[in-house]
Amino acid sequence: MSKEQKIKSFDPNSPGDPDANIYGLPFTCEEADTVIVPVPWDVTVSYADGTANGPEAVFNASFQVDLYEPDLADAWKSGIAMDEIPLKLKARAEDLRSMAVQYIDALTNGEDVESDPELQKILLTVNEGSAELNAWVKNRCLHWLQKGKRVGLLGGDHSTPFGMLQAQAELHEEFGILQIDAHADLRVAYEGFTYSHASIMYNALSIPQVKRLVQVGIRDFCQQEKEIIDNSKGRVITFFDRDMRHEKYKGVTWHEITKRIIASLPQKVYISFDIDGLEPGLCPHTGTPVAGGLEFEQAGYLFTELVKSGKQIIGFDLNEVAPGPDGDEWDANVGARMLYRMCNIMTMAATRK
Repeated sequence: MSKEQKIKSFDPNSPGDPDANIYGLPFTCEEADTVIVPVPWDVTVSYADGTANGPEAVFNASFQVDLYEPDLADAWKSGIAMDEIPLKLKARAEDLRSMAVQYIDALTNGEDVESDPELQKILLTVNEGSAELNAWVKNRCLHWLQKGKRVGLLGGDHSTPFGMLQAQAELHEEFGILQIDAHADLRVAYEGFTYSHASIMYNALSIPQVKRLVQVGIRDFCQQEKEIIDNSKGRVITFFDRDMRHEKYKGVTWHEITKRIIASLPQKVYISFDIDGLEPGLCPHTGTPVAGGLEFEQAGYLFTELVKSGKQIIGFDLNEVAPGPDGDEWDANVGARMLYRMCNIMTMAATRK
């Protein structure tokens, strides 16, 4: 059955078919305009793990999401499909995670990790494994991007999109990153891990094609990260959660703030969304929740205004969604809805007249 035939026979008002692809849609990755690359990896997380189970949890929760999109008529027809979850990669992540925990525990307990050959071997192994992950992500994302697909990445922890950013750098001379996050993620090899989840944006700045990093919702950062921001000569622009809230208390609207955020971005934009950028009531089981943050619709409004501005959205990632204990699907439910919104926003930007 062709894609056109599937569209004619599909009822978007019916319950999602659990045997179908993400959101109950009938499309394969080859047929869909938007492909989601799942990356079940949380090797270097420093607080709580579980985000490696995020892609599967979001996939399962997606069948509860209604497909109507107010801003895009028949949004589902363009097609969204999720690539297969790489189980070998997940197994590799589990092995490396157990090693990383051993190293982190030793570091936390004040042991001299630099003088311990076994711990240094663990650190080297984890860093090599993370580099292998980056290469896998880059190649998988390029596979779909070169087929003309719109590509989103679903983590996993926030270290996972580095390979995606490298892939984008091969296709675009320059672009900006819009980062929604509680954390600045500008740590230098945090806890010794070169590709730590806390170092993703520091590493992103090593990519020459990344013209600017615009951070939104940041409310947890160290002095070193603040110095990187201050010394970036405008390459990093940060809209701190505290500052935005204080402005709102004085009567500045979210609309006005979004205009400034968007004006800070270059024409081509990649969106990197750590779910902890939202208020923690929406993602209580994420790895490192922080008080404060954006409401769900605040983020959605920012994305809508980004499309209206005429900016080109070249890709996105959504990370740090962790399922709760005892089958609690709340985080996954929120993640599935934000993922659907982001897919549709990218479609809107690509198809606007």
